[in-house]
Amino acid sequence: MRMTLTLGMITFDSLDPGPLATWWAAQLGGNIVEENDGWFYIVAVPDSSTNFAFQKVPDPTAGKNRIHLDLGSPDLDAEVARLVEAGATEHHRENMDGFRWVTLLDPDGNQFCVSGPHA
Repeated sequence: MRMTLTLGMITFDSLDPGPLATWWAAQLGGNIVEENDGWFYIVAVPDSSTNFAFQKVPDPTAGKNRIHLDLGSPDLDAEVARLVEAGATEHHRENMDGFRWVTLLDPDGNQFCVSGPHA
């Protein structure tokens, strides 16, 4: 019998998960739907079956994260400007044969990418 995995949620480790959960909820148009004594938050994302979670840890992994989010936007430059104004940090821009994306850091330093339409 073959076992099948299902995606429960995407979880971020953080020293202070409340503000990070609030930040991601605002950026994704989601809501914090559960909060457990300041150590674990769940953010529901509209039009997605996958929730984001934010958990308090005493020592988050340092350095570049090995898994990151790839998000899309019909207006890459405007979305990157909005995210930076909201507290993200632009890390790197790339253009590969007309496919553009920007790597950013969230307020905790987690990398994520935003891409635009292929030119």
